[in-house]
Formats: sequence, C-alpha cells, structure tokens
Amino acid sequence: MHPGESQNKTIVVTNLSNREFLERYAHPGRVGLSGGVALVDKVICRAQRHLNADEAWGAWSHAFTFQGVRADGHHWVIESDLQFHRKHIQLGVQENRVAKYFDEELYTTLAIMDFGLNQAQTDLLVREALELVASREKYSLRELFGTLIALRHPGLRSRENLLARERSMFCSAFVQHLFRKAGFDLTPGVDHKHTTPEDISRTTIPHTTYLLQREVATSKLNELKTNLRRRVRVRLRRIKRRLAS
Repeated sequence: MHPGESQNKTIVVTNLSNREFLERYAHPGRVGLSGGVALVDKVICRAQRHLNADEAWGAWSHAFTFQGVRADGHHWVIESDLQFHRKHIQLGVQENRVAKYFDEELYTTLAIMDFGLNQAQTDLLVREALELVASREKYSLRELFGTLIALRHPGLRSRENLLARERSMFCSAFVQHLFRKAGFDLTPGVDHKHTTPEDISRTTIPHTTYLLQREVATSKLNELKTNLRRRVRVRLRRIKRRLAS
C-alpha cells in the first residue's frame, strides 16, 4: 500500500449519461479525467503502458480542471488541449464549456477527482489557470514526445523534460502545474512536464474519485485496444520480414 492510499477512495457511478455525471460531480477546483477512441487517445493510453509491470494500457488520455458555473449558466473547464474546428484551431490553454464532454461516443470514460480544496485554494488554482489562458500558454506536442521518451526510460522522469520549452505544456502537465501553485504535488519525484494523466489518477494525495462506469463503453474500448494491438503486431512482423530479406 502506498502512503496515503488508505485516505483515498473511489466511488463507482453507473446508469448516468456523461452529461448527468458531469452536472452532478463537477465542482470548481476538481480534476477531470477522460479517455476516448480518437487516435491521439489511443496513442497516449498505449504509451502509458510503461507505467505498468504487465504493460497494460493506461485508462486516461486527458486531464483538465473545472472552473465552475458562470453567468451564462454553463459549467466551464480550463484545459490545455488541441481542438480543430472549421477555419479555427485552438492549441493551448483554453476555456471550454463542460458540454464538450457530453459526447459519449467520443469520451467513453470519465472520472472526477475531488481533493477537498478550500475556497482560497480553489480561487488560487482558477486564478492561475485563467492567467495561463490570458498569456496564451501553448499546447506542447514537443514536450509530449519528451514525456513519451521518459516513459520508456524511467530514470529521466525526475529530470527536466528533454524537449521542454517556455510558455507551453500539455494537459496533465498543466494540471500538475496548477496544483503545485496551490500547494499540492500530485506526482512527487516526477518533473511536472513528464506528468501523465495516468500519474494524476494514481496520486497518493488524499482525494475521492468519482468514476463513471458504463459496461458497453468499457467493452467497446477494450475491443478497440485489442484490435489496435493486433494491427501493431502484424505491422511489426511485416517490418521484420522485410529487414530479414
């Protein structure tokens, strides 16, 4: 048992839609985790297999924080993300309505982590997040590749990201940065720009996790992972045959 693990608990929630789950458990300062079926989700989940002795894929591909309900009556999230809209691209720290995560075909798994922040800690976290929105902090694909390298070479994880750059960070590095500002180190011993969504989900900082579990979605995700693994193995065998010949 890891230190602090006994202070953590997971509450499994069933029979709710994404919308119902988020509207019930999303509160300012809480952390959201998502997993999905897009190619980038698969790549990130597969890369996180190096965190597991059995090389099982990670469950989470994205992390973000909740801002709260605003004057428009909608709950908003703050996140570092890549979004491609018609004639418009968002790359970096941004504000989005939580309705973005209502799509159950795109976001097949969700969790919300409650660290019991007090009002002052929550205000500090949101204030720092908004400062990064205003300063147009970029999403760093370069740093993401640096983290993928460190996952394969664990000795690098405590060091500065080899591909670090200023004024940029990917999703889970953004969340870790915010919590360190609020006095919480979610991943001790890991450089914040090496922090993965899976690292955040496993933090030993006392918290409660609300986990939305849908059997159909989980089954579908496992099927997609199995098919992808099979395609990767076939491709590797073809490459080996070509090299041998």
